[in-house]
Amino acid sequence: MIGRLNHVAIAVPDLEAAAALYRDTLGAKVGTPQDEPDHGVTVIFIELPNTKIELLYPLGDDSPINKFLQKNPSGGIHHICYEVDDIIAARDKLKASGARVLGTGEPKIGAHGKPVLFLHPKDFTGTLVELEQV
Repeated sequence: MIGRLNHVAIAVPDLEAAAALYRDTLGAKVGTPQDEPDHGVTVIFIELPNTKIELLYPLGDDSPINKFLQKNPSGGIHHICYEVDDIIAARDKLKASGARVLGTGEPKIGAHGKPVLFLHPKDFTGTLVELEQV
């Protein structure tokens, strides 16, 4: 059901410093900041030959990233994203097997302009999983 690893998302307390680290120290191709108000985050994508890194920074006081950074002040891996061909079929199969879909269970449009869903970390060995339809 799952396809490629689309990205690994890292919550960061300082978006500019994190982008500079990847660009200047690691020599990676760093995108521009992109506000995602529906998700409460500002993101920057780091392009790698085989996947992407998504830097996450809180957008507003209600951002879910604020709570994550309170628990992890230095930042850290927030979630991993896998590609799926049909997000509704994947959701229905996962729910039938007992996995919990976060939120309303209906896909939202993610940072790549494609439908996404998040799966409860307690159902996936403590890892928040995002599914993105490709």
